Amino acid sequence: MTVRRLQRGFTLVEIVVTLAVLALIMFAVAPNIGTWLANTRVRNIADSLQNGLQTARAEAIRRNQSMSFWLVQTDDPGVLGNECTLASNSGSWVVSVNSPVAHCADQPSTTSSPMLVAGRAMGNGQPVTVAALQSDKTTAANSITFDGFGRVSSTSPIGFIDVSGTGTRNLRIEISTAGAVRLCDPAVSSENDPRKCL
Repeated sequence: MTVRRLQRGFTLVEIVVTLAVLALIMFAVAPNIGTWLANTRVRNIADSLQNGLQTARAEAIRRNQSMSFWLVQTDDPGVLGNECTLASNSGSWVVSVNSPVAHCADQPSTTSSPMLVAGRAMGNGQPVTVAALQSDKTTAANSITFDGFGRVSSTSPIGFIDVSGTGTRNLRIEISTAGAVRLCDPAVSSENDPRKCL
C-alpha cells in the first residue's frame, strides 16, 4: 500500500489571481470609501455640536441658571487651548456660564469664571465647513444662552448651524426659541420625511 503525501498551501498562480481580484475590488470601492469618510466627518462634527447644545440646555435646567454654548476657534483645531476666541465658523465648542475667551482649557468649575462645564475641539482631518447663523439665516452668530427653563434667552442667538464638506451630504442643526435642538438634512424636500429641515 502506497501512501500519498498531500500538498498543502497555495500555488503561485492562485495567489496572483487572488491578489488581482482583491486589487480590482479595492479599485472599484476606493471612491466610495473617500465619500463615506468625508460624510462621516461631517456627521461626527454635527453630532458633536448637537451634543454640546443639548449639554448647555440640560445644565441650564439642572442648575436653574443661564448657561451658554459658545463656538470657539483655537490655534490648533485638535486641542482646546487658552488662546481661544469666539468664532461663528468653527466646530470647536465650550459650554460655560461666562465667555470662555482665553479660558477654553480651564478645568470645569462651578465657582471660577468662566464656570466651564464641557468643551470639545473640532479635531484635525478632512476640511469641514461650519457656519453658525441667527434665525434670519444671514447674520453670523457664535453663542446661544439657555435659561433655567431650557428656553433661548440671549438676544442674538445661534438659530442654525450648517455643517458641510466638499462633495458630502450637508447637515444642519436647528435651535428653536423654545430651546429644542434638532439635526436635519437641508437636501431633503419631502414633507413626510422626518429628516427635512423646517
